Amino acid sequence: MTQAEALTILKTGANVFLTGEPGSGKTHTINEFVSWLRASGIEPSVTAATGIAATHVGGMTLHSWSGIGIAESLSPADVDRIASKEHVARRIQKAKVLIIEEISMLGAATFEMADAVCREVRRMDQPFGGLTVILVGDFFQLPPIARRGGEVAFAFSSPVWRDLNLITCYLTEQYRQDDTEFLDVLSAIRSGEVEMAHHESLMARHVDASALPPDAPKLFSHNADVDRINAGELEKLAGQVMKFHMSSKGKDTLVAGLVRGCLSPETLELKEGAVVMFTKNSPQGKFVNGTLGTVTGFDSEGLPIVQTKDGTTVHAEPMEWQLEEQGKVKASVSQVPLRLAYAMTVHKSQGMSMDAAVIDLSKAFEYGQGYVALSRVRRLSGLHLLGMNALALEVHPEILRKDRDFRAASDAAAEAFDEMDAAGTEALQKQFVKAMGGAWVNEGEEKRAPRSGARKEGIPARLAETLGIVRDAKDLKAAAKERGFVPSTVVHHLEELKELGLLDRADFAHLVPTDIVDEIIEALTAEESDKLSPVFHALHGRHSFETIRLVRLLK
Repeated sequence: MTQAEALTILKTGANVFLTGEPGSGKTHTINEFVSWLRASGIEPSVTAATGIAATHVGGMTLHSWSGIGIAESLSPADVDRIASKEHVARRIQKAKVLIIEEISMLGAATFEMADAVCREVRRMDQPFGGLTVILVGDFFQLPPIARRGGEVAFAFSSPVWRDLNLITCYLTEQYRQDDTEFLDVLSAIRSGEVEMAHHESLMARHVDASALPPDAPKLFSHNADVDRINAGELEKLAGQVMKFHMSSKGKDTLVAGLVRGCLSPETLELKEGAVVMFTKNSPQGKFVNGTLGTVTGFDSEGLPIVQTKDGTTVHAEPMEWQLEEQGKVKASVSQVPLRLAYAMTVHKSQGMSMDAAVIDLSKAFEYGQGYVALSRVRRLSGLHLLGMNALALEVHPEILRKDRDFRAASDAAAEAFDEMDAAGTEALQKQFVKAMGGAWVNEGEEKRAPRSGARKEGIPARLAETLGIVRDAKDLKAAAKERGFVPSTVVHHLEELKELGLLDRADFAHLVPTDIVDEIIEALTAEESDKLSPVFHALHGRHSFETIRLVRLLK
């Protein structure tokens, strides 16, 4: 199934299981769906099975969202107690569409506990209390942790999965790997049909520990190996250690979840010459999560200057990781979006794309671990294999059997929707939007913003809300307070609107005192690059970064 076909099905409001091989575009498809929901005035509840995955999608873990926490089981009294918590009940009552990422890592017991709480809160004896549920993930990747040494119970083994009547959308296009030989190896692992030729293809990429490429990240199965290598390589470098400390805002428990999921450490230690990896996507497209580079120095503010492998020089300024709920930022952490890239665990690499990696699978201890590690790399030429054990190329036998069912169900769904005409599909989509309390947006149709002024064509709901508030706000601080965001997030929304061609000077010019505009524009004009740090410095810190960014939008 193509991404476009899957998106069409998602928009009908069906409960969907979106799956596919690594690099098939699951994240892109779900992001398109989320954008469409928000443009229609429907705010989805975005969750994930793990903290790392939750951080990637700007949501929270399903455990936190549903209030079940780390519980292994719930009695009826426990369900009632959780459902009685005001913040949990309010969150679940307001929810309309629940998205659960990395469903492969969510055990059946956790899946059922979240379902039980939703049913209790919403007083509806339907799966998840009648919510539209979208499950995203690939069961060939890392499985749930078995409780107390017991058997792994995948979410699809739960009666709740069956009762959801999910439409399976199995994406079959490939956007990460374009190496035919490598794709053949990965497909063989996925089908449980690894032959000697596949093994030989991988072992042809075997390297000796004394001859490793210096700038490729190393993936290991255990944390101890990762910590030892990163610390050791940093120690070898001459020069002073520069430390960057993470800052945070929001409730401690929510911040703690963001910290655990953030790929940048709480205290980032760097030296000139350190090999690093970016841990977040650049809004300007300068780097993505997984871009490799080397620290070439530190700027006048002490921030790292990184030269990426393609020769781009980036001044790595702090960025925010946020936890949003119903369009409001509940917690955030800020850190320089880097981590040492000498080594990382396979678990933390899930979701990344790498041009090259040194991979050690000699201590692989879990089904799917080798497949996840190998599929991070785009081409066989980028693989440098230190070793692999007998488990490294194995996938869970239950998944091998279940995958055939998923593929068949996806083919049937594609065929059924192919037989439906465009008018019938659109009717289903309109019905879904109306049921969710949203507003249908046709191409070329203009909607009104939630506040004063016309909403321009195609503007996402979250940006429309910010724009409406900004238009009426006395200043940036007041706009941020009313929106429930930090000022930098409000400015970021305005920058997004500008890129979309949906922002006018009159919308926000009143946020900047007129007597400082010329001074800041002069400093911006004098700086040939788009870096803000030199401008901030040239103005001797008289104006905040947010104010400078606002004036830049006025140019």
